[in-house]
Amino acid sequence: MNDLKFDPNVKLILASARSHAMSLSHGQVTPLHLGVTLISDLTSVFYRAITSAGDGDISAQSVVNVINQSLYKLTKRNLGDTKVGVAVLVISLLEDSQISDVLKEAGVVPEKVKSEVEKLRGEVILRALKTYGTDLVEQAGKLDPVIGRHREIRRVIEVLSRRTKNNPVLIGEPGVGKTAVVEGLAQRILKGDVPINLTGVKLISLEFGAMVAGTTLRGQFEERLKSVLKAVEEAQGKVVLFIDEIHMALGACKASGSTDAAKLLKPMLARGQLRFIGATTLEEYRTHVEKDAAFERRFQQVFVAEPSVPDTISILRGLKEKYEGHHGVRIQDRALVLSAQLSERYITGRRLPDKAIDLVDESCAHVKAQLDIQPEEIDSLERKVMQLEIEIHALEKEKDDKASEARLSEVRKELDDLRDKLEPLTIKYKKEKKIINETRRLKQNRDDLMIALQEAERQHDVPKAAVLKYGAIQEVESAIAKLEKSAKDNVMLTETVGPENIAEVVSRWTGIPVTRLDQNEKKRLISLADKLHERVVGQDEAVKAVAAAILRSRVGLGRPQQPSGSFLFLGPTGVGKTELAKALAEQLFDSENLLVRLDMSEYNDKFSVNKLIGAPPGYVHWS
Repeated sequence: MNDLKFDPNVKLILASARSHAMSLSHGQVTPLHLGVTLISDLTSVFYRAITSAGDGDISAQSVVNVINQSLYKLTKRNLGDTKVGVAVLVISLLEDSQISDVLKEAGVVPEKVKSEVEKLRGEVILRALKTYGTDLVEQAGKLDPVIGRHREIRRVIEVLSRRTKNNPVLIGEPGVGKTAVVEGLAQRILKGDVPINLTGVKLISLEFGAMVAGTTLRGQFEERLKSVLKAVEEAQGKVVLFIDEIHMALGACKASGSTDAAKLLKPMLARGQLRFIGATTLEEYRTHVEKDAAFERRFQQVFVAEPSVPDTISILRGLKEKYEGHHGVRIQDRALVLSAQLSERYITGRRLPDKAIDLVDESCAHVKAQLDIQPEEIDSLERKVMQLEIEIHALEKEKDDKASEARLSEVRKELDDLRDKLEPLTIKYKKEKKIINETRRLKQNRDDLMIALQEAERQHDVPKAAVLKYGAIQEVESAIAKLEKSAKDNVMLTETVGPENIAEVVSRWTGIPVTRLDQNEKKRLISLADKLHERVVGQDEAVKAVAAAILRSRVGLGRPQQPSGSFLFLGPTGVGKTELAKALAEQLFDSENLLVRLDMSEYNDKFSVNKLIGAPPGYVHWS
């Protein structure tokens, strides 16, 4: 066996078995010594396999007692390992007929133990992947539902099913839902709604930053990446890697050797040995990936566009239950619609649906925080009670003073009145709080039962699924409905997220007054002429014409490809032409700074055209 390579764990086990044999004054190390050493380690493959195969009824000690003194020599080539590992030694014990017989006598099926060992070997292979990543398929039941991305998910599945260059790259602006497409694929894999070549596949989200972190010496990063790629290759097509921010493999962390990452990936990507999903923004793709043509052509582009406002509303409706369960609140449908509309109009630096989801999430968090804080009315009364109690304590020390005695009786009467007022409010608050807490607990229980139901349906466990679906879940939903009905009478606490909460959060983010956000488009257009007159005095005909043109366009009477209005203001200097344009911009877009102004008096000279198109090459300010 000297020509075989052993990993460090096996060397330790052999040394321990030798020490055990010497302690017993035995002349040679037998399989018995080896078996006892293997099973004495509670974390070893042998111990875990025996426990799983015996269904917990067979103790490790009983197996130790029946291990025979025989070991069938099995080389590494039978299992395809690069080194003889612990699993090889365990299987070598199981292959021996005498050991199989004694295991059967102990009530353990050798074939079942062997299958458990093979399963554990698979876990060892994936250990390198899970060190630097997360299995999205395992977490698919806990992920948010993916809505409106079926075309992109289908395109990704088609690319992954190719023979070569089966590597999709998701390209889109930040916040449009690139990662959600991969999560949707993970959910489909879990449900089995994928082609045969993707059935049972592990979808590992690789954290590139975790691989780079701590690489103090050049070459450490490459070693980590090679271990991951080796694990993927040994999995024989049962692993699909996903890397968010794929441009990091080319452009970032050059000091740690990430420029060599693409060189390690290219051969496996081209041969189809590595199925790989990347995600990046359009700008980063142009900056980093397109510059490396060899790397780029190994990927198939999948564009993820920003959803429209109606599509965003559908996405929010699909996520509604998840956020209600997490925060323990109820979200009105009008709040979801307003969230999509206001985020599209006022939060311009980000993309849908991310900004709309964040808006709903923060509104729910705000309402939840208000539920956990004592109502202002009770808090104010308690502060007054405390002040009066302090005053009574001070007045009691001045009993000789008649004025103090009169004030003392007056304060005591006032204190009794406040306590009489505070007591029913406190009782009502505690009652409402109890109902809300119980509703939260039941909703969390319902979510756990739904996850268990989905798992039972995937395992085709019909009896368990029936008990959950028609028993436990219905009972919980009935209890929730009963509590929500009684919660409608709540006066002090409200767990409802409405449009006013959404408008309040948008106001905090943008600084726009809440009253303006609450005003709908119809009311704003009807009062447009009056609002313009508040800033532009006179010019009735011009204001009326502008307001009428904008109103016709917004109600759909104009052509869809034309702008809301095109106006030519004519008149002498100082009559209000520019002021009317600024007032119109303020009313339509909430700020006159959003008006792009070109003063043509500044373009009298020929060379002034450079202000519009930029300086020619070779001149100052050329770029």
